[in-house]
Amino acid sequence: MTERTRIPLHRDPKVRALLIQVLALVLVVYGFYSLFQTTVDNLVARGIQTGTGFFDEVAPFQIGFSPFLDYTLGESTYIDVFFVGIQNTILVAVLGIVAATLLGFFIGVVRLSPNWLVSRGALAYIEIFRNVPLLLQIMFWNFAIFLPTLPAPKNSIEMGAFYLNARGFHTPLPVIEDATGFTIWLVLLSALIVGLIVFARRAKVRFEETGQQLPVLWISAAVMVIGGYLLYLISGSPLGFDVPVLGRFNFKGGGQLPLPLFSLWFALTLYTAAFIAENVRAGIQSVSHGQTEAAHALGLSRKDTVRMVTIPQALRVIIPPTISQYLNLTKNSSLAVAVGYEELVAVWAGITLNQTGQALVIIGMTVAVYECLSLLTSFVLNWYNKRIQLTER
Repeated sequence: MTERTRIPLHRDPKVRALLIQVLALVLVVYGFYSLFQTTVDNLVARGIQTGTGFFDEVAPFQIGFSPFLDYTLGESTYIDVFFVGIQNTILVAVLGIVAATLLGFFIGVVRLSPNWLVSRGALAYIEIFRNVPLLLQIMFWNFAIFLPTLPAPKNSIEMGAFYLNARGFHTPLPVIEDATGFTIWLVLLSALIVGLIVFARRAKVRFEETGQQLPVLWISAAVMVIGGYLLYLISGSPLGFDVPVLGRFNFKGGGQLPLPLFSLWFALTLYTAAFIAENVRAGIQSVSHGQTEAAHALGLSRKDTVRMVTIPQALRVIIPPTISQYLNLTKNSSLAVAVGYEELVAVWAGITLNQTGQALVIIGMTVAVYECLSLLTSFVLNWYNKRIQLTER
């Protein structure tokens, strides 16, 4: 029996591949370290000390919109500015993702309509909004449409307790008057939601066993609205409302959605929805026509065929590219500086950077925030995409 010949280490493919990867990692780390050190040396040479000591300094400027975090001129610090910027970025991103998904899905389905006028209208929408620069769209809606069209605060468009004007949308603001009653209401609402989930699952089992289908969505919506209101009354109506009142120059009290937020959200929604619509169209067209024919042969209506056969299979194609559009929408929110909306880039990488000169720390933190938001969005949607994938035999 012959002895097995050992391959020399310098000729072993695995060893060479490992050494090359280690060498590449060392070069990358060294490159980043050199870039960092050079930047720090240049800042020190200009008398700029890099560090985080400015976090606790009081920010000498006002932020007009902070719906969830308290910000007070003369008291709030630079680190408060950072968190307010993150809050405002996440707010417009979430609102934009929800609206763009609904609008994009609708336009994508309409794009495949057998009606020539409707389908061509959807095509025109897609081609126009996809090919016009987003910054131009944001400025167009804000400066050419909303600002000249909406009235001054004294001539606001009144809709009950709601007011719309060139400064934004003023709404009543709920205020907790009875903390105990509010807690009881939340507990009862949670129990109601659990009951609706159980109802939906039993309705699904009933459909699979008997073929009889219940309007789960409409029943759940009606029970949630009516039941939630009745539970609110049972809990003693624990909420009060701070109603906006017109003062000498502007409204006092209540809540306000500033016009820059609405303009940015509106433009991001229209722009991103055009790309999502194409993803939806491609996903629906990827489903074999034989699937719809089989569904019709089983007696399913056109609506049920789309909801139960076409869409579940199309989602496998729709979701992966749509994740990229969600990420783009979040990053495109940095264009808010064009209309004065106070998101992360505007107040942190803009005003704070100009005030403190701490470019390395501020830009690094801004990059890290967008990286974390992108990774979180990708993780959640990839998890959902994996969950809805069809199991092949």
